[in-house]
Amino acid sequence: MSDARRVYAVLGVPPEIQAYAMARYSRSARSLRESIRELSGQQAAEFLNTFYFQYGHRSIADLAHLAVAIENVSLLAALRVTDEPLWDGQERSTRYQDFEKSGYYRPPELRAAEATQYEQTIAMLMATYRALSDALAAALLDAFPTPEGQSPRAHERTLRARAFDVARGLLPLATHTSLGQVVSARVLERQIARLLADPLPEVRAIGEDLQQAGAAPAYDLSAERIAALLDRLPPDTPDDARAELSELAEPRPPAPTLARHTQPDAYAQRTYAELAAWSATYLELPPPDLSTPVDLITPRDASEETLATLCYRVAGGHSFRQVLEAVRALRPAQQRDLLGLASAHRGPHDELLREHRAGYAFVFDLLVDVGAYRDLHRHRRCVHVAQAIGPDLGWDAAEHAFRLGLGPAAEGALAASLGARYEQALRDAAAAANALPPGIGVYVLPLASRVRALMKMDAAEAAYIVELRTGPGGHFAYRLAAWRMYEALRAQYPELARSVRATDPRVVVDLLRR
Repeated sequence: MSDARRVYAVLGVPPEIQAYAMARYSRSARSLRESIRELSGQQAAEFLNTFYFQYGHRSIADLAHLAVAIENVSLLAALRVTDEPLWDGQERSTRYQDFEKSGYYRPPELRAAEATQYEQTIAMLMATYRALSDALAAALLDAFPTPEGQSPRAHERTLRARAFDVARGLLPLATHTSLGQVVSARVLERQIARLLADPLPEVRAIGEDLQQAGAAPAYDLSAERIAALLDRLPPDTPDDARAELSELAEPRPPAPTLARHTQPDAYAQRTYAELAAWSATYLELPPPDLSTPVDLITPRDASEETLATLCYRVAGGHSFRQVLEAVRALRPAQQRDLLGLASAHRGPHDELLREHRAGYAFVFDLLVDVGAYRDLHRHRRCVHVAQAIGPDLGWDAAEHAFRLGLGPAAEGALAASLGARYEQALRDAAAAANALPPGIGVYVLPLASRVRALMKMDAAEAAYIVELRTGPGGHFAYRLAAWRMYEALRAQYPELARSVRATDPRVVVDLLRR
């Protein structure tokens, strides 16, 4: 073999074979090209069965990446799908698309007696979404004439996006969205296992679909073009050439071995249920504190932080600070029992729960609307622990939601003329959510509903989120949340905050700037 340096990319290889070929670097002197040429799907399956599943060499699956489309799922389910630390992907934007046309998820377990209220609530929210987005777009177009050098169509599109920013708060969590992801097979396996153990039937069904997508023939553009070419071959084409082209035109599954072996995450499923029961029995908590939208907490030690985070996920609206104080009040024996419960069902290849990730310098407890958290949730250099979404945490008043950058007077006038209908729609949706079974009622809650979520990070990520998410082109809800993160950071670490370039969201901005 030549000792000259070689750097080359690889295309057209099924992910499992590619992973096997790269893994062979540690066991063979062959080049990647040579390994790929001689490998078959059966060899890759045998290798993965031995080293990945039997020996637990999970890093092998990091070498196989899959591009997957997940279309026509609810906004609620999409939030669950994307809840992976190493997830890379994109979801449809509520800013640039009219979601009234998307349709919505209808749970198959919805009984006839509940269906009318479910569908009427969603129809009401969608009608209000349409009326509000149209009224706000008209107001913005009236306030901001088309500037010189910009086409009227581009001008209208920019301002309508700002109107959608406000109106998105009315979109029910049942609204259909679509997303695409490019993830390693290891992340996909963990994602499928987590989704298969989710309490929501829709989310479990998505897990099953992802599992089948790994085992079923993938959409292959090259194979499609070769198949079309086969139909145009002249009659005298040699049989061996035709056979080889036919083989190339046959779509192949991207990760059949990994998909076949993935099981629901029983460890997390059983542990979270037992944590909820344990917390309800032993944790003494006052009524939930909803007075602080963003709180920066620095726990004293990692054990304490871990215990509080374990209970926070199932705490039902209580703040991290409240849970932390309740955990500190536990007897040492109770703390040991709680920590033992968190690992009691751990299997031989299970990682510890996400809640065990402790020791971060900055722990932000956020009480924000679901739409804003959906944006902040995209930051992957964080540990995200969100509580269940429900109707009890309320929403921000219209005076807050109608922040567009027009200035207090104009925004106040819009809130006065449109805010009553906006807030009535939110009240009606919350009432419907309370009347329906929890696993169904959550779908009629709109994006304006608040959720409590924990974000743990280091100093660099805190600075990055503040600088990016306070920028003038963003949605006001997450701009304000990021600004409050900055204020909390500045109050506790003033010298560190000096280097962070934050933009005050209360300053009037140019709405035509994107």
